[in-house]
Amino acid sequence: MSERQKVLELFEEQKDYFEDRVKNGIENNRKGWCRLEFNYNKKQCNNIRIAIKQKNHEFKYGANIFMLDEFENEEKNKKYRKYFAETFNMATLPFYWSDLEPERGKVRYDKNSPKIYRRPSPDLCIEYCEENGIEPREHALAYSSFFPNWIDINNPESIKKDLEKRYKEIAERYADKIPTIEVTNETWWDEFQNALYNEDDFVEYCFKLARKYFPENKLGINEYSAVWNEQGRNRDKYYMQIERALNSGADINAIGIQYHMFFKMEKEFEATRKFYDPSHLYRILDRYSDFNLPIQITEVTIPAYTDREEDEQIQAEIIKKLYSLWFSHKNVEQIIYWNLIDGYAAFAPQGDMQSGENYYRGGLFRFDFTPKPSYYVIKDLFEKEWRTETEITLNENGKGRFKGFYGEYELKFEYDGKEYTKNINLSKNGVNEFKIVL
Repeated sequence: MSERQKVLELFEEQKDYFEDRVKNGIENNRKGWCRLEFNYNKKQCNNIRIAIKQKNHEFKYGANIFMLDEFENEEKNKKYRKYFAETFNMATLPFYWSDLEPERGKVRYDKNSPKIYRRPSPDLCIEYCEENGIEPREHALAYSSFFPNWIDINNPESIKKDLEKRYKEIAERYADKIPTIEVTNETWWDEFQNALYNEDDFVEYCFKLARKYFPENKLGINEYSAVWNEQGRNRDKYYMQIERALNSGADINAIGIQYHMFFKMEKEFEATRKFYDPSHLYRILDRYSDFNLPIQITEVTIPAYTDREEDEQIQAEIIKKLYSLWFSHKNVEQIIYWNLIDGYAAFAPQGDMQSGENYYRGGLFRFDFTPKPSYYVIKDLFEKEWRTETEITLNENGKGRFKGFYGEYELKFEYDGKEYTKNINLSKNGVNEFKIVL
């Protein structure tokens, strides 16, 4: 048995537990009852046959959009735009400070700004998202590894002044366009040194400043994948960091956890035993649910390592199991895959499959843009397996109901010789009772 196959055995060993929790979790946490009442001229409409079709999910699933118009030819740019829009309802936008403002005062917000590889301008990304009904997600306001080299790293007050200017500018331009603002990233393990980052209240300061300029947005904290390798205790590092920040007045609204499986192929099983253990993954999610905050799986990379059929199939099977586990948990609200296309990942020349993050072949498409089995897995889950399409007939009182996945729905029906189309939104936090007036 190969190291890769051993990974799948972890799920097989806990098959009953895993399948039971996934099935019940999805049924109870991702679906709800919708009640409909139809009337015409204040009279109830009975016995109407309603065709019900889900158009989109309330649950957010996406990828980073770092390669928007960044490929070496227009054909690939067009394919990327097409595949992204056909697949996802959320996109992570790059707000890395060092690349968004490479020189003091020279920001790259505008879509015609000078290009930096894997850093499309926010305006370009927003325009694309709005055109395709995709919710943008910001990444990240205060990520110390990407502070620009022009800041005075030894002067915390100077850094605060520059950081506040950045928050203010981004808020004025994007606060009404980007619901989720990722405030801090990788403060749990990051080794980057500057005077402000090294202060004890760095996280608290960043969140209080964010709330000042983003009063209506959801503010998220984000951390590296090592969180999954903790014990699931209330004294784990990330847990204690969040607890302390909340107790100190930081208005954290969402907990982000990355899931990059950046381990060499020959050591995959040994290194990832906890990461692929279903009971342990649920233990971590259950522990962070103590805070009663939504959990966001913010950056996912599942390696294929090679282009061999067996390895690509294992990648797809792992993705299906992990997405099912995350989707089933009551507190998880987003899953963001990271790189869509192989060969264009970080820290590597384009197409060099032995360098940087390209080594893992963690994309959903190969370098030549042909889709892998993993791409179809995600498409099938959200567009077929986890999607509601049904028909109901109203009773004698003009009422009916159905149970479906939370999201946007289209209702089609005929009454008195006329065809109608109505749209409703079935929401996890909504009343979900709709009176349709014809």
